[in-house]
Amino acid sequence: MTLRNRVLVLVAAVAALAVVAVASVLHASARAERRNETQPGGPKITAGRITLTAPGTMVFRNMAWGPHRDELTTVPAATPAGPRTASGLKCLRFYASSGTGVCLQAVHGTVTDTYRALILDAHLKETARYDVPGIPSRARVSPTGHFAAWTAFVGGDSYAGTNFSTRAAIVDTRTGKLIPTLESFRILKDSHAYRSADVNFWGVTFAADDRTFYATLATKGSTYLVRGDLRTRTVTTLHTNVECPSLSPDGTRIAYKKRVKGLPKDAPWHLYVLDLRTMRETSLAEPRSVDDQAVWRDDHTIVYAMPGDYGADLYSVPADGTGGARRISGAAVSPAFLK
Repeated sequence: MTLRNRVLVLVAAVAALAVVAVASVLHASARAERRNETQPGGPKITAGRITLTAPGTMVFRNMAWGPHRDELTTVPAATPAGPRTASGLKCLRFYASSGTGVCLQAVHGTVTDTYRALILDAHLKETARYDVPGIPSRARVSPTGHFAAWTAFVGGDSYAGTNFSTRAAIVDTRTGKLIPTLESFRILKDSHAYRSADVNFWGVTFAADDRTFYATLATKGSTYLVRGDLRTRTVTTLHTNVECPSLSPDGTRIAYKKRVKGLPKDAPWHLYVLDLRTMRETSLAEPRSVDDQAVWRDDHTIVYAMPGDYGADLYSVPADGTGGARRISGAAVSPAFLK
């Protein structure tokens, strides 16, 4: 092949790549525009006032396309697929309890996005904000509303693999005192003090005593359920192979995702419930891999997100291993059930 022909081939290849790139940008732009248009068959959504003290309400991030996409939205908990009321406040992750909410947001910049955590009062008014050092993934508020927690990816963006780093923070919503990372806590593993440079924490869940919390600790390729103490600033390992724990309303059980041998590497989890008194595990009747920090609708029912047409849908399953999974709400994620 002559030099001239080689140049022509190179020019043609560059031109083809440019066409593909432009087409991709236009397609992404068109899809982004469509997300602002209400889709036929979607849920009915109207703007309105939302409070975090309305018992019997489910608050969540609305994923349905249209003008209220990504906004905090409410429905009666008894009819989670019913018409929605949208607040106007957008969150990536959200949780609420006892009139206190935590909203994890993206701040879109010209070059890159940054992230922040907003502490909200019962009327969704911001009372404090904190920088979040990476992509938000989990959020929780204690049953009393006195503490909030969040987890962010600071390296990598998926729990499925091993090449990621997380940072879990806890804040006292009354005083504003922030614990920016649980890595500052003393670790007791198998009754001995433990230190390692590869320690990661994520998925905080709180007990009702304003002192105890549970979380996932990862180190040396293994994960552990840990019980934390906010007064002594210690965490103690309790059980292996536990990720994204969620404490039951009665404080006796942990719902979590567990890695199961034989499942695909990108979808390795199954939902379980752990009895904290006996350490007995119960496999739940959801056959699919669940990558979420489940919530308890009540002492008998687990709710969690699965991939859906518009990002995610919410499903429920009995907490005792019986029954089966069922979809309760489409185009929704990050629910909180107000008591």
